[in-house]
Amino acid sequence: MSTFANHSIHCIMIIDGKQISAALKASLAEQVAAFPARYGRVPHLTVVRVGEDPASVVYVRNKAKACDAVGIRNTTLVLPEDTPEEELLSLIRRLNGDDTVDGILVQLPLPRPLSEARVIETIAREKDVDGFHPLNVAGLWQKTPHMEPCTPKGIMKLLRATGVDPKGKRAVVIGRSNIVGLPVAKMLLDANATVTLCHTRTVDLASVTRQAEILVVAAGAAKMVTGDMVSEGVVIIDVGMDRDPQTGRLCGDVDFESCASKAAAITPVPGGVGPMTIACLMENTVECFLHRVNGSITV
Repeated sequence: MSTFANHSIHCIMIIDGKQISAALKASLAEQVAAFPARYGRVPHLTVVRVGEDPASVVYVRNKAKACDAVGIRNTTLVLPEDTPEEELLSLIRRLNGDDTVDGILVQLPLPRPLSEARVIETIAREKDVDGFHPLNVAGLWQKTPHMEPCTPKGIMKLLRATGVDPKGKRAVVIGRSNIVGLPVAKMLLDANATVTLCHTRTVDLASVTRQAEILVVAAGAAKMVTGDMVSEGVVIIDVGMDRDPQTGRLCGDVDFESCASKAAAITPVPGGVGPMTIACLMENTVECFLHRVNGSITV
């Protein structure tokens, strides 16, 4: 699950998201293999991509590959960038009513002027594999049945796989997005951590991050967290996917080298949170399928 490397006398655990996600996908594949005999079919995920945003093209392709690995039926629908909003919403409504479709994902971001909020709320709650529907968000905050968003769910799985129990620990989350920051803060709170939520406008951010025993960084700013901002023994989850302004290489929101010299465990970029997000999408698709075939429409 992890790789150990020596930084002088410091021993650090590199949290291997690829390995942990591969184990989850293998477990799901074993589960899905039994579905045709029991239910007559396998789960079906339909992904809608609008336009040709290069990052979105790659993400959608990776999701299709993960579906193949798990044994999930995958359909990718590609619409032109200038698709009218009502046409997109009409497609989603058709997918909502299609009994052969278990999960619906509309790849974000959407081209302007399409409304992401309207698109998300149009997806049937019981087919919302992203966990973004307002009723699923409400379920997370009210502790009622809901579909968990993929990236925060993956972060919690990475912590568990690394042997990190948030109970009683000081957790700091940098980032307040609906997709990562807010939901992962709530999940850490539900796991009995004491949570501080920060962002890029937090005054004297370093004084807060140095208190963290668990640090989740999802601010979207390359290498914004440096070694002088963290304390010895911290566990760091880097959600960022940025380009180093100096080298142009892929990097995270955390300056890996300076922080790794102090951290007990840290996720790399790439190869950390990203693979777990896609693996959790596969798990959510299986969960949506099982809720539907077993007659439990609300997740």
